[in-house]
Amino acid sequence: MPPVTRRWLADPMFAFLTKHRPGYGPAIGWFILSTVLLCLPGSRFPKYNWLSQIQFDKWVHIGLFSILVLLVCWGYWSRTNEKRSLTTTFSLFAVAATLYGIGMEYVQDGFIPNRSFDIGDIWADAAGALLGAWFSYRQFTKKPL
Repeated sequence: MPPVTRRWLADPMFAFLTKHRPGYGPAIGWFILSTVLLCLPGSRFPKYNWLSQIQFDKWVHIGLFSILVLLVCWGYWSRTNEKRSLTTTFSLFAVAATLYGIGMEYVQDGFIPNRSFDIGDIWADAAGALLGAWFSYRQFTKKPL
């Protein structure tokens, strides 16, 4: 009997990711969308008390940055023949995304009305970037980390 795997969700996604090789287009589009969302004035966000209680903004940061890194890794993976250095490359993409998140916190603090610098957002950005790199590594190398 074959071993049971936990890839019930990842297998269909991997099939989609390996079948379609769009390059960096989706990553560039997501980067632009993320930048627009991160530069919205604070007055544009709803003021629901329960959203702040569940730290909703941190989950949004994790989602934005994990998808960003996943899309960049997907673009790189689909365009390169060098598959041996994926761990290093995906890690560098995660570091670059985290630096982008840090930079956006300074932009929010200095240039966006009703927004401020939040170290918690940086931690959420880094967690999302690492999650995206980890997922990409698992999907594109077919090895557990």
